[in-house]
Amino acid sequence: MFETTLAGSLPKPAWLAEPGKLWPQWRSSGESLARDKDDATLLWLKLQEDAGLDIVGDGEQARQHFVHGFLEAVEGIDFDNKVKMGIRNNRYDAMVPQVVGPLRLRGRVHAKEARLLRAHTARRVKFTLPGPMTIIDTIADCHYGDRVSMAMAFADLLNQEARALEADGVDIIQFDEPAFNVYMQEAAQWGIEALHRAIDGLRCTTAVHICYGYGIQANIDWKRSLGEQWRQYETVFPALAASRIDQISLECANSHVPMELLKLLGGKDVLVGVIDVASDSVETPEEVADTIGRALRYVPAARLFPCTNCGMAPMSRELAERKLEALVKGAALARERHL
Repeated sequence: MFETTLAGSLPKPAWLAEPGKLWPQWRSSGESLARDKDDATLLWLKLQEDAGLDIVGDGEQARQHFVHGFLEAVEGIDFDNKVKMGIRNNRYDAMVPQVVGPLRLRGRVHAKEARLLRAHTARRVKFTLPGPMTIIDTIADCHYGDRVSMAMAFADLLNQEARALEADGVDIIQFDEPAFNVYMQEAAQWGIEALHRAIDGLRCTTAVHICYGYGIQANIDWKRSLGEQWRQYETVFPALAASRIDQISLECANSHVPMELLKLLGGKDVLVGVIDVASDSVETPEEVADTIGRALRYVPAARLFPCTNCGMAPMSRELAERKLEALVKGAALARERHL
């Protein structure tokens, strides 16, 4: 019970990329970079196992960014002529590539990372991919002229890679959709349909991660504008409960999300965020167990998986290690209290 996992990204070592940045520059190139990415992936695998996580991932060590790490393997995208675009409903600006033609995968995207993980751990492996709605909110469209059509085209590509990841031995494939907390009506209207297209034919466990963003200043400022109760989940949870997605990953620690909203996810596994990635304070096991206890009022124990609120990419390595240890110790304490 209360098997622990993480949302996705982990800090990149300083010898791999610039520390403390969401869009870091690599420290090397060519064969050296490829080797360094492998080394960082294996390092974080060992650190996750040492912390005691039950379900491990690659920490997205081989990707510069959680969305663009996938886009770099897609034909029909111009990375040489990036444009400035407001993303997440203009919460912040970013220089993004442009879709300039029909989208196709050049080949496998994450085969190397997935196979490396599978070969070096006996634990269950989770692999993350960006969700279709979040992708189209992080790239400029100069070809499709329609958000839904472009999202469905990306969903088809994601499905190709997801099927291959399953064949590589990945146990859980998670799609990251922070855009679901911004475009709530669209998420319910067609965002989940795009996810269904992305998971078509999969037999492994599927998940969707919906948070309030990395612990960067733009997201922190946005959260302050949301008032005493963050009810964005209320719109999309009923649609997700009726969906074919197996697991829902969400943000609970130090948030203003009313915990009773979790009851809208009846029948789903819930990855409850018990670690705040926007704070340098390390949670105590008691605080983690308390968050789990509040969630247990609405989520059956067998369906509750303690997790991080979001990715840890901009965080320091030391802080991330300590927070993962707190996650595992807090889950152990929760088992003592409730099971």
